[in-house]
Amino acid sequence: MLLQLLDYLGVAVFAVTGGIVASRKQLDFIALLFFATVTGVGGGTLRDLLLGVPVFWVENETYLLVCLVVSVSVWVLADRIERLGKPLRWADAVGISAYSVMGAAKAMSVGDTVLVAILMGVATATFGGVIRDTIAGEASAIVKPEIYVSAAFAGAGSFVCLSLLGTPQILAAIVAATIALVLRGGAILRGWTLPGYRNKAEN
Repeated sequence: MLLQLLDYLGVAVFAVTGGIVASRKQLDFIALLFFATVTGVGGGTLRDLLLGVPVFWVENETYLLVCLVVSVSVWVLADRIERLGKPLRWADAVGISAYSVMGAAKAMSVGDTVLVAILMGVATATFGGVIRDTIAGEASAIVKPEIYVSAAFAGAGSFVCLSLLGTPQILAAIVAATIALVLRGGAILRGWTLPGYRNKAEN
């Protein structure tokens, strides 16, 4: 049940980010709905295609209804959402924390290896945002120095490791999602980064 809720949460908050981007560009409602839906289901779609399992939103159209509800909400409340301060980045952070766990859990549920499970967690958590930013013609956070992919990696890796150690799935999911959210939140609030590559030839 918790993983199902994380899946819905991941879709919803990523859909919010897509809707916010569309509202900032003053697009019409259909375009906003498209942005929200593609962003919301993009990461999970890539995950399911790579795992060779039925695509989640094709089997359960509730996910599409979630995107529709989110789109209507953003269309009506976009101005108020923007007043909250950095709504796009924080919604993205929540999406990363939820989807990094859900992606890893789904890979483990179909019997994939540890490394594949972690990779699926990272892909699920980041691909929707990449699609959103690419379509919008904006620079993706994935190519910026701040912690982004690393937060998804930490969330997925923590969940897999805790699961292998026999930690109850609910507790493992909560701890792992919290780790990812703290790391991404630190990047948003305090500019946390990891050391970047330096070309020795330029020194």
